[in-house]
Amino acid sequence: MPDIKFEIKQTLGTLSESSKGWKKELNLISWNDKAPKYDLRDWDVEHKKMGKGVTLTEEELKKLKDVLNSMDL
Repeated sequence: MPDIKFEIKQTLGTLSESSKGWKKELNLISWNDKAPKYDLRDWDVEHKKMGKGVTLTEEELKKLKDVLNSMDL
């Protein structure tokens, strides 16, 4: 499998941290030199290893925000 190139352009927030130090973060990331997208996933302390996550465009993130705001939590 070819290497995936990524660059974290901006860390927007941390949602949680595991006992092993991995953090679930929302970041703005450029994958393989493409335009940055919003990304939510677990990262190790050094940001070299990552867990499975979800990548969203700005439009998708806005729709997600609307959905979350409409929920009665």
